[in-house]
Amino acid sequence: MKHREGVPDIDYLYPGHLACPGCGAAIAMKFALKALGPKTMVVLPASCWGIIAGAYPQTGLKVPVMHTAFATAGAAASGLRAALDIKGDTETTVLAWAGDGGTFDIGFQSLSGAAERGEDFIYACYDNEAYMNTGVQRSSSTPYGMRTATTPGTSWKRTRKKNIVEALAAHRIPYAATASIAYPEDMIRKFVRARSVKGGVRFIHILASCPAGWRIPSESAVKVTRLAVLSNLFPLYEVKDGLHYTLNMEGNRPVRPYIRMQGRFSHLTEEEIERIQEMVDSDWALLKEKANCKQISIK
Repeated sequence: MKHREGVPDIDYLYPGHLACPGCGAAIAMKFALKALGPKTMVVLPASCWGIIAGAYPQTGLKVPVMHTAFATAGAAASGLRAALDIKGDTETTVLAWAGDGGTFDIGFQSLSGAAERGEDFIYACYDNEAYMNTGVQRSSSTPYGMRTATTPGTSWKRTRKKNIVEALAAHRIPYAATASIAYPEDMIRKFVRARSVKGGVRFIHILASCPAGWRIPSESAVKVTRLAVLSNLFPLYEVKDGLHYTLNMEGNRPVRPYIRMQGRFSHLTEEEIERIQEMVDSDWALLKEKANCKQISIK
């Protein structure tokens, strides 16, 4: 693979981990650890990554891993940080790494508590928009229009996706950001910045495609997340102290190509896709207003 400027050569994932082909969650971890380096301890609640990392005493990571219960990533990361502080270790970064189920839903209470207390760790949510590890069940991150095992047939999900970054920004944490596996330099920069910020939880929300759950070919895993960004369906931005917004780029494409390349949305009519486009346009206008931006250069 050709070296990309801004992407370190070293990897902290062993070859032969247990991710599915094209797994966006594995790609996301690869870039996160490139940014954070070897002095990192990872807290893994129940999730796809609880499997990907491998069963004790083996692991797919070259850094220490702490497996914990589904609901407790925020609490476990808080305790791990306290233990390191007692030992006088201020150099090691604690990274809580959870899926959307363990962040938006089951783990939100412990994450919110840690954010309110001002705990010192990074919390990353790799978002594949459903409970993929247990059979593609609906989560509150599941987008409008998606069929899942618990929203099948004509009962596809008809409510909007929870805006998790806004929920964390409301806690006035020092740093929150979105990232995509299709933009590794941007993701790495944001993890480096999150590591440098002190004084509370830093939160990074990563769009990480799941070929099995999204019903796409494994080789399309990165392309589909790029289309999400280019259509402003998943905008890249940062929030400082819950108040100051920075938009990283602006897309100029419709959502239809993104929707139509995925089997999970194959049942949607053109009218329903237009409804999604209206939602995206409305959300993007609101985000630009918060950032006080009139125009952003398209990349």
